[in-house]
Amino acid sequence: MIPKRSWIDPSSQQDCKNKNIHMIESKRFGSKKALIDIDETICFYSDKRVYELAEPNFENIAKINQLYDEGWHITYWTGRGESSKRDLRPLTLEQLTKWGCKFNDLITGFCPNGGAVKPNFDLVIDDKAKRIEEL
Repeated sequence: MIPKRSWIDPSSQQDCKNKNIHMIESKRFGSKKALIDIDETICFYSDKRVYELAEPNFENIAKINQLYDEGWHITYWTGRGESSKRDLRPLTLEQLTKWGCKFNDLITGFCPNGGAVKPNFDLVIDDKAKRIEEL
């Protein structure tokens, strides 16, 4: 089982880099790893995609929380901030916490400290990919 991890302050200069190290070190614990998108996976929008107005889908969040409870290393992986070059980690962390999401790491589309970011893409083709509806 993965040791529970407390979050580093999102405003910390070391935030993104420390999370990279944690993900690499998690391999030692033998846990399965899951990359989970946020928008249109665990939250949705009534109209335009305005992150502050994201509406959580608690059924989908429960599916991911179950994986966490089973010992999976959960990384929420979102493109938020990639095109605007805004650091949306504090907002996203606040939302995930408020929605009751269980996870180990958060990677966004922009990290002002040069850490890991989610790349911009239009299609994912992978032998291990699943849609949330398949869980």
